[in-house]
Amino acid sequence: MVRLLIKDLFSEVQKQKEKQPPLKIYADNKESYFEKEIIPIKIVPTGEKEEKMIGNVIMLQNITPFKELDFAKTNFIATVSHELKTPISSIKMSLQLLENKQVGLLNEEQQILVESIKEGAGRLLKITAELLNMTQVESGSIQLNIIPSYAKEIIDYAVNANKAAAEEKQIKLKINIPENLPKLLADNEKTSWVLTNLLSNAIRYSYDNSAIYINVSIENIKIKFSVTDTGQGISQQYVDKIFDRYFRIPGTKKEGTGLGLSISKKFIEAQGGQISVKSDFGAGSTFSFLLNYLPADNIKENKS
Repeated sequence: MVRLLIKDLFSEVQKQKEKQPPLKIYADNKESYFEKEIIPIKIVPTGEKEEKMIGNVIMLQNITPFKELDFAKTNFIATVSHELKTPISSIKMSLQLLENKQVGLLNEEQQILVESIKEGAGRLLKITAELLNMTQVESGSIQLNIIPSYAKEIIDYAVNANKAAAEEKQIKLKINIPENLPKLLADNEKTSWVLTNLLSNAIRYSYDNSAIYINVSIENIKIKFSVTDTGQGISQQYVDKIFDRYFRIPGTKKEGTGLGLSISKKFIEAQGGQISVKSDFGAGSTFSFLLNYLPADNIKENKS
């Protein structure tokens, strides 16, 4: 136990004062959680001018009650989100039947109502999916299936998922994939989800009749995906907060839960990658993420 408490005293992590995960300690007949803070003790000896380091104080704060409430909240959200998926899917299936001409023709007003219900059901389904992903992240139980994957397949999935939204705003999606690109080492499903979310955000915040650029390149022994839009961009005071849970830029009237980018960050980092954003306020933003690849892979991809 003493070794666990003092292991960060001289580490670079402690010097950088990065927030560390809570310590798990068996106390009060159960597994408890403690936050550790190391406080350096410095004094100026009598007759001297320079202060000297004489030691450290390790302070532990019991946060078990807060952790238990957090776990309860996570389980509640997961249960409710899971239960909501079934009736929402049922609503969408009923809407498909209503649109089937063999069931009967709809007049113009009925068709408008069906489209409105379909849009609402789709939005609810997206929110429940994000909440389920968030509970996976919060509980630390992200299930990964890392396999060799094609970058083109991931991009095709994201583009097809956002094709209708892009066409509605007459936005052109310009894709650049190098020919001699090795396979990724990634979770295909989660990486596709991340790129779909980034592309959806880019379309949402872009102007009509504009263009969005999706680029893939090799950088620092990793494969880099980038989504660049020419929208309003993000003010520098908010760039560092953009990946925080539930954060939404003040003043925006756009819809969303504020979870998408936070989940994206966790999904990419769980695969050993990094995600970042560069934004020029008034001129657009570029969201990028890096993932590992197979250096010895000789399978090549085509741009088509």
